[in-house]
Amino acid sequence: MFEGIFQPMHLLVIFGIAVLVLGPRKLPELGKGIGESIRGFRAAMKEPESLPEKSGSSGDAGSGGA
Repeated sequence: MFEGIFQPMHLLVIFGIAVLVLGPRKLPELGKGIGESIRGFRAAMKEPESLPEKSGSSGDAGSGGA
């Protein structure tokens, strides 16, 4: 069902509609914002997960006393 959804002609039509709706001045800003959010997401995924470990140790102390 979705095998032909990302053909080059479809992408050109989607880009054309985006230019008509947003205008040529807003597209670079939109692309920049999307790129920054993807970079931030990747950076967050690479950070060590030390915060859940700290919250888990305080939860264990509370359940042991009850």
